Amino acid sequence: MDQDLTDFTKCLQILQKKIEKNSLQIDVIVTLGGLGGRFDQTMASVETLFHATNITPFPVIVIQECSLIYLLQPGKHKLHVDTGLEGAWCGLIPIGNSCESVTTTGLRWNLTNQVLKFGTLVSTSNTYDDSGIVTIETDKPLLWTMAIKR
Repeated sequence: MDQDLTDFTKCLQILQKKIEKNSLQIDVIVTLGGLGGRFDQTMASVETLFHATNITPFPVIVIQECSLIYLLQPGKHKLHVDTGLEGAWCGLIPIGNSCESVTTTGLRWNLTNQVLKFGTLVSTSNTYDDSGIVTIETDKPLLWTMAIKR
């Protein structure tokens, strides 16, 4: 195995092989842990989400205690935030590159063709309106993060 890859990335590779070998029917891969403790390890988990797009066709979600992260790919996304499991906050973080055009609906502070990049704007500490649905359109990969209830 490649030592340039994290254990999390290697686990996804192994998991995808098992899914294929056993013809398993799944919708999403949920990972518990990976966002607590050392900051470099948290960033390694985020980096694995970038690798995941080349490893598996399934969405990969990371959950730790009261936080969830998911890497949105370029395009339009519709998130249902009316399950009762959502916490109060959410955010959109441009990781790896700037996002030149981000548009949202369903948030308290929506974005309209907004540039998100470090040193300019990062959308943190947002919350939801009462619609129960958040839509996000992005031109580059964009990290969605949200609070979840324990």
